[in-house]
Amino acid sequence: MADKRDYYEVLGISKDATEADIKSAYRKKAKEFHPDLNKDDPHAADKFKEVQEAYSVLSDENKRKMYDQYGHAAVDGNGPSGYGGGYSNFDASDFDFGDIFDSIFGGGVGGGFSGFSGFGGRGQSANRATRGSDILMHLKLDFEEAVYGCEKKFNIDVIEDCDECHGHGGFEKEECKTCHGQGTITTQQQTILGSFMSRQTCPDCNGTGKTYKRKCTECNGKGKVKKNKKITINVPAGIATGDRQRVSGKGNPGSNGGENGDLYIEFVVEEHEYYARENDDIYLEVPLTLTEALLGCKKEIPTLYGNVKINIPSGTNSGDKQRMKGRGIDNKYRRHKGDMYLVFKIYLPKKLSHEQKSLIDKLSKTNLETEETRDFYDFTKEND
Repeated sequence: MADKRDYYEVLGISKDATEADIKSAYRKKAKEFHPDLNKDDPHAADKFKEVQEAYSVLSDENKRKMYDQYGHAAVDGNGPSGYGGGYSNFDASDFDFGDIFDSIFGGGVGGGFSGFSGFGGRGQSANRATRGSDILMHLKLDFEEAVYGCEKKFNIDVIEDCDECHGHGGFEKEECKTCHGQGTITTQQQTILGSFMSRQTCPDCNGTGKTYKRKCTECNGKGKVKKNKKITINVPAGIATGDRQRVSGKGNPGSNGGENGDLYIEFVVEEHEYYARENDDIYLEVPLTLTEALLGCKKEIPTLYGNVKINIPSGTNSGDKQRMKGRGIDNKYRRHKGDMYLVFKIYLPKKLSHEQKSLIDKLSKTNLETEETRDFYDFTKEND
């Protein structure tokens, strides 16, 4: 008894849990630790037995009251007789094994479980039309293609119905002799909880219930063939890296008459040599000489929509910005137009002529102090 865990802890519930809470926790834990579903866990059987024992006590109102008052001593011996034997308080209505097996192995085509020896189970039609999966591909654009929009053509392998057999895989259809047209085969298995029937997709007709006397040689009986096709798309202006465009029906094929999936194209935009992009705004570094920065000047600026002349004020410093409203990216994809920002940077010459040095020397003897240089000078003196 001393080694036993608290029953509430075993089920992962609080001591004020309702009857519904207990039942829900039991279903979850039983599914988690059932030894037939956890063959890789050597302790699964012990854990499952522990869960059964906890539920057998806490689901019984009288036993729960005794357990709450006196602990394990009050209910010792009332648990199950042991793994592999009969289980007390096991109610088939509490446990839908159809739900468990469906959630683990998948219902319908591919191995859903049904007819579990009296327990609830749900199967799905093996012939249900299923939509094909989507495909994602990446497409590179240069900077201009993304900004202005463009038409792109590329080749892609797509899976389509075979033209020869019209997607059937063969000729002269007949009922499958293995499953007798049901699309599934049923087998019976024995477990510690009794027998259950498992329903699986028929391997001979792949769930269709039909076979063909003659197999199509064009598609080797698969009904699908791979074709290389040229795709043309119109890329809207303003596309950015990570944006996607859908091409309907060019994904993987569906099954049992289901529609094809879609092709999603995710764009990757290359960087520009001079322009930097941030959302729909454009940044351009504009180089200035020392005299242009000191005296101001007019400068011709290349924008996305042609050259524009602007006035640069005197006293411009490196890092100063000037906004050109509406000169950014005209984003048709998001219906938004950005701005353009000019970022000025002063470049000094590496070498000076004799005349330039003389002029600079004369300039240095004039008073070119600014408020910033005076503040820094005062700060230096304070720390001397």
